[in-house]
Amino acid sequence: MATVGQWVEGARPRTLPAAVAPVLVGTGAAAAAESAHLGRALLALAVALALQVGVNYANDYSDGVRGTDDNRVGPFRLVGSGSATPARVKTAALGSFLAAGVFGAVLIAWSGHWWLFAVGALAIGAAWYYTGGRSPYGYRGFGEISVFLFFGLVAVAGTTYVQADRITATALVSAVAVGCLACALLLVNNIRDVHTDVVSGKRTLAVILGEQRSRMLYALLMAVPFAIVAGLAAAGQPWSALALLCAPLAAATARPVLGKATGTALIPALRRTGMTELVFAILLTVGLTVS
Repeated sequence: MATVGQWVEGARPRTLPAAVAPVLVGTGAAAAAESAHLGRALLALAVALALQVGVNYANDYSDGVRGTDDNRVGPFRLVGSGSATPARVKTAALGSFLAAGVFGAVLIAWSGHWWLFAVGALAIGAAWYYTGGRSPYGYRGFGEISVFLFFGLVAVAGTTYVQADRITATALVSAVAVGCLACALLLVNNIRDVHTDVVSGKRTLAVILGEQRSRMLYALLMAVPFAIVAGLAAAGQPWSALALLCAPLAAATARPVLGKATGTALIPALRRTGMTELVFAILLTVGLTVS
């Protein structure tokens, strides 16, 4: 039976910055429109965290029962290691999605935007079918696109919308920046697993592009957000340039990826990519709020 520590590790806390960052930036964009609302922001954060934990458990379950985690070099897996039964991990995933739904329902009722129930249903569906179902889209190279949409555009713009009752241009532009970093987080994870994924038949974007092209794409995804904030600063949000202070961290994080580190040597890069996204989001949020 899995211990509490193993369940926490199975939730993959290193990926949680991908849930926190868009809510921070979306709230910063709402603040820039003088419409930030702390209560709604906290509910949006609860939704994002529950979805992230849910997708992590769902991936653990689906990859575990398919056997694609049997030779995984990455973080601890509950099903793949035999520490928890597939049924228990599936229950944990569904419980996390249920929690996200409850928090989301409260947020929707508070904001009055009932059509967001459809967006929430799409998000939960995307989380489950990433590696679940008969034909998971994560096995066909579409994982990064989904992450860009739901942990970039939807999460940032949605967080702004439930606070400001509108989606601003600043929110949309900032969402692209956050989405790129979220994609980089998934991509470096897939670059690490590219050899085992080839063997198991899992065709991630890294498998489709090949290692060298995937590493170059990772560098591009890490660089684009800084060009975006420079543009924001030039377009009337001068304090958004604070996010440029994160550039040295991004460069240091990308160095081992571009240096062709493989396998377990890329695990620190996964953690640092998440940290880069979080630091970038904090600095951008402060900049947008001050602006």
